[in-house]
Parts: sequence; C-alpha cells; structure tokens
Amino acid sequence: MVTRLRRRIDRHPRLVEAAFLLLIYAATSNQYRRAGDDTLWWPGFALAAVTCTSLPARRRHPGTVVVLTTLGTAVAGAQGSTFGPLLLLPVIVALYELTLRASQRSIRLHGLLVAVLLVPTALRWDAEDEPWANEAVSVAFWILLPILHGSAVRARRAYLDSVRTRAEDAERTRHEEARRRVTEERVRIARELHDVVAHHMALANAQAGTAAHLFPTHPAQTGRILTELTGTTTAALRELEATVGLLRQPETAEESLNPAPGLDRLPDLVAAFAAAALHITIAVEGTVKPLSAGVDLTAFRIVQEALTNVAKHAAVNTAQVHLAYTQEQLTITVSNDSGPVAPPRTPGGGFGLIGMRERAQSAGGRFRAGHRPEGGFAITAELPVTV
Repeated sequence: MVTRLRRRIDRHPRLVEAAFLLLIYAATSNQYRRAGDDTLWWPGFALAAVTCTSLPARRRHPGTVVVLTTLGTAVAGAQGSTFGPLLLLPVIVALYELTLRASQRSIRLHGLLVAVLLVPTALRWDAEDEPWANEAVSVAFWILLPILHGSAVRARRAYLDSVRTRAEDAERTRHEEARRRVTEERVRIARELHDVVAHHMALANAQAGTAAHLFPTHPAQTGRILTELTGTTTAALRELEATVGLLRQPETAEESLNPAPGLDRLPDLVAAFAAAALHITIAVEGTVKPLSAGVDLTAFRIVQEALTNVAKHAAVNTAQVHLAYTQEQLTITVSNDSGPVAPPRTPGGGFGLIGMRERAQSAGGRFRAGHRPEGGFAITAELPVTV
C-alpha cells in the first residue's frame, strides 16, 4: 500500500506540491489574530496567501523566499499572532530548503536575519503573558530546527553521493583493470606466437636453403639437413599448439607451456642453427645461478629471437652469445661481427626488437640494441636474478 501510494505521488509531483501549499496556507492563515481580542485578522488571509505563494520558488531562489516569509510572519506577529510552529511554518519550510541548497555562509546570514526579525517581534508584541526567556527560546528553537534537520539531510545526501561515486569509480576501475589484463594477455600471447613462428620459420627456411645449395654436391649432408628440417617443423607445430592453447584455456595459461623452455635448452638451439649454417659460440662469465621460471623463459626467448634476427637479416654465418652472471643480475649479449641486424621493413614486421624489449621490461630488466663501434650489431638484456 505504501509503495503504491509513493508511486502515485511520484507520478503527480505538481498535485502533491499544490496540496502541500494549501495545507500550509490553511494552517498559517488560521493563526493571524488581532492583538487583545483573539479575533481573526482578515487582511492576514491575503498576507498568508502572499507568503505561501512564494514557497514554490524556494528551490530556485531560497534566500529570497526566506526573506519574504520572514517579513510576512513578522507582520503577523506585530498584529498579535502567537509565534508558534503553525505561524512559523512558511519560514520553517523556506529555511529547510535554503539549508539544502545554499552555501554555509548564506545559511548563517539568513538564519541570523530571521532571528533578528522574529525574536524581538515575538518579545514585543506577543499577546500571551509568557516569560521573555521562554518566548525567545521557543522562537529560536523553531528557527534552528529546519537548519539542523536540513544540514543532517544534506550531509546524508553528500555521503550517499560519495558512496555512489566511489562505487562507480570502483566499477569503472574494475572494468579498466579487466581490459588491461585482457590487453596484457593478448600482447603476451602475440609475443609468444611471434617468437615461435618467427624462429622456427626462419630456421626452417635457412635449413631448406642450405639443403638446396648442398644437394648437387653433398647429397648425404643434404639428407641429414632435411631430417633436421622435419624436426624443426615438428617442434614448431608443437610449440604453436601449446601457445594457441592459451586462448582456449586462459586459466591454465602457465601450465599450458609446461615445461617452459629455459637456458638449459641453449645447446639444442645452437644445434638447430648449426644445421642452418649459422655457427654460434656461447661464453659464460661468473657463477651460473638458478633463475625463476619467468626469468629463465625470458632469457631463452631473447636469445632465440636475437639469433633468429641474425639468421634472417645479417649477412654472416657466425654469432656470439655471452652470459654474464653477478650476484643479482644476468646480462645477456648476443652479437655478430658484421651485417647489422635490423627489423624487417615489410608491412606488419619489426616486432622482434620490440618483443625482446617488452620481455625484458616485464621481467623487471632493461634492454638495449644497436650497432657496435667495431662493426656488426649487438643486443644486451639485463635481467634480475630471482630464485
């Protein structure tokens, strides 16, 4: 029943406002009395009408409405009307609306103005023989009541608005975080796909080219290269399947790559490139330290991508891999003597160096690449050693 009544009230706000104003007018005009004989002061009905008709503007001009209702009430009090809550009702409504909408300074100024006008009037012309202290406290109470209640309502509304704002911010942040994680996952998968496809395809292409070159004069060696080419393509398909599995089972993304490749697979990597006529030397400086799975995978992928770039873009058949271990850092340097490594210029290419830099940064390390003063090209990745 209450819900149904509230819905009807919400559907007819003007009708509710008109009924509200009529009730205020009826209650207020009945309090306009002559001093001494307690008879109705008939001009007071017109004064009450003027006072009450100003109330609809209380939301747009709350300060002006407070002044008008206060003046009308003061005139009624000067005619002998008793300063009770019914006579003060228009002032109470106006003060309440002012407190909800105006600044604190405006509230204080208008509250002081109302008190200055009404309290002395009540003490001077009140027809009742009430003690002045009681009369002053009573008027002050009805002036303060709407201000205090309005302040409480305003504070609660501000609190609810802040809660709503925080909830909206939290929801927006949650969506942004979800989008950020999706983007990061897509970049990670794209980086894995690039490394797997670029490395194995470049290696297979080099092996096929070497086999075609040696076939007329060294058929036996060509057969061994073709056998290794089969192993290269098989490994490519296996790693590609594992990487694509990330898209189907995101909750087990890490496990889908298990066991993840690490630096312990460098000999296999060197052997695969040797079949493609790229001779690689590996030098280790310092005491080899165990690496976390993430750093180990990052180090292997950086070496793999750097050697793939050498095989694809450098006019050389040798490359050097240098691993330098310190107490807190692993420094990886992959270099070739001549024929600078450069990102491919074809549309959609050029992601090798970008991917290596992203991998190093995601592991908390640094990456740089460039030409060497003595000729050739080198990439250097500095990765933290975490156990």
